[in-house]
Amino acid sequence: MPSFRQLFLEHIGQTSPSPLMLEIERAEGSFLYGPDGKDYLDLISGVSVSNTGHRHPAVVAAVKEQADRYMHLMVYGEVIQSPQVLYASRLASVLPPSLGSVFFVTSGSEAIEGAIKLARRFTGRNEIIYFRNAYHGSTTGALSVQGSELYRNAFRPLMPSTTIAEFNSPAAAEMISSKTAAVLIEPVQAEAGVIQPRDGFLEGLRNACNRHGAMLIFDEVQTGFGRTGSLFSLFRYNVTPDILVLAKALGGGMPLGAFISSAEIMSSLTHDPTLGHITTFGGHPVCCAAGLASLEVTVSEELAAKALTKEQLIRDGLADMPFREIRGEGLLLAVVPEEPAVIPAMVARAPEYGLLLDYFLFCDTAFRIAPPLTISDDEIRLACRRLKCLTEAVLSGSSQ
Repeated sequence: MPSFRQLFLEHIGQTSPSPLMLEIERAEGSFLYGPDGKDYLDLISGVSVSNTGHRHPAVVAAVKEQADRYMHLMVYGEVIQSPQVLYASRLASVLPPSLGSVFFVTSGSEAIEGAIKLARRFTGRNEIIYFRNAYHGSTTGALSVQGSELYRNAFRPLMPSTTIAEFNSPAAAEMISSKTAAVLIEPVQAEAGVIQPRDGFLEGLRNACNRHGAMLIFDEVQTGFGRTGSLFSLFRYNVTPDILVLAKALGGGMPLGAFISSAEIMSSLTHDPTLGHITTFGGHPVCCAAGLASLEVTVSEELAAKALTKEQLIRDGLADMPFREIRGEGLLLAVVPEEPAVIPAMVARAPEYGLLLDYFLFCDTAFRIAPPLTISDDEIRLACRRLKCLTEAVLSGSSQ
């Protein structure tokens, strides 16, 4: 019988010529386990998905309980399903009052598409301002507001009426006008290598949007649910968007996305035409049950505040290693080696040393550290020891 490796290469649509090819049999907490029982400390959380760890007991219990009741019933928005209602209500309770209407979808890309449509529908305008080195997904609309030509050029023509701005530039606010439907921004640019906003930058965008009647959209797909040390980065920077986009950790390990706004703004999708945005599997009841359970763990265990303490533990553990800089806050960190050319070898060889690392899409001088927020202090210390062994091996050109 062909191995899973062979079947993977033959029948799974590939995203690159050289996938990692790491076979995982099970996962729990901060660890992934191969068929041979070897453990790998997960330092990327499925790219900021598994904030409450792999198979958290509360999340698993919620999935099982909901699956025993019902799964898919009807396309989104037609039937009252308690997991959707309960989760939307709970999200509203932890967000600013103006963000009280939740439209569940299936992914971050779809949530971006919905947010763009909502902003254009409500304002009656077309222009979307986005930022260099931003990442908002891979569907055609999301690709149209992706801040890298590397991924855009092969798929042109893209959505019209998009304008690129520079992150952290005061000139960005000056670009907003009466033609602008929305400004779409990550409050912290993740795939750019964890670039944080300068003081006053987000406030400047908010004020300019207010003056010109434009929508401000925050993409917190990677920063949401405690990853950067506050439940959402909008609290960290004290700026409230008109539309908030969530995904990844939103589903507690299950596929789920959402765009969130006020009831007034969201209602514009209900008429002229009706069914202005629809989705079959958005807000799947099992996914919503998992997401709600994960949110309750995040809040009750104060994982956002603990992320800042764990960040310092990581910084201390990496202090004597040949790294030029560690950017970021909480458990979304970009580590810049003194010799960035070693990054491909470090990512490729990380499994040899019981680690899972990853690149950034738009930053080739750093690698990502974004473990589950539930990672323990002892696991952080173990990760730092393993990372030190990996770094020394790569720099010396030796094998394990």
